[in-house]
Amino acid sequence: MATPSPKSTSAKAGTKGVPREHRRQQMLDAATQEFGTRGYAAASLPAIAARVGVTKTLLHQYLGTKEDLYVACLVPVGDRLLEAVRTAMGADGGAAPDTPLRVLRAVFEALEGRREAWFVLYDATLPPGGEAERRASEYWSAIDRLAAGGTAEMLRAAGSADPLDADALKYVWRDLVATLVRWWVKHPEQTPEAMTQRCARLFAAAATLTTGGDEGQSRGY
Repeated sequence: MATPSPKSTSAKAGTKGVPREHRRQQMLDAATQEFGTRGYAAASLPAIAARVGVTKTLLHQYLGTKEDLYVACLVPVGDRLLEAVRTAMGADGGAAPDTPLRVLRAVFEALEGRREAWFVLYDATLPPGGEAERRASEYWSAIDRLAAGGTAEMLRAAGSADPLDADALKYVWRDLVATLVRWWVKHPEQTPEAMTQRCARLFAAAATLTTGGDEGQSRGY
């Protein structure tokens, strides 16, 4: 799983005298770190409570069951990433040549300070058929629809109308973003700006490999 980011919640932050909403946010921050670094299946409510310095009973009183707690962590992460991708794609729906870099920058900026949150959204250990998986899959589907529309627009702009090309590119793009985020989590010194610049260099290198250099330079990557 992910490596905690530099700004992750410290263990046993303590909540004595903390206003109720602040205490609840401390619990959510700790739970996001626990789910993001260990996965839903391995995450432990006692461990989350210990991160904050409260009892498991108090954690239950504030946020309910483990699944309730996961959903409470998931919704702000999913909303933030979905809005970031939607905004980055812009009014053209993703047809502009710089859309991939805009989307990646938006993802990095949305996750900065809580990078492990990516693994809360994309958690392969969620119990099948439960509320956690249902809510997560809603976000997956919404983000996939944006990716599908964007890749189809880019291919049309490049002269390809084959729907299977668009479908294949959607899968490539989804896996590429996930791989880049996983790499970024392992390199906490890399800022969103530095990662965006790195991706631009990687795209330029890939364009050179596939076109001999001319097209990659002309597209401004």
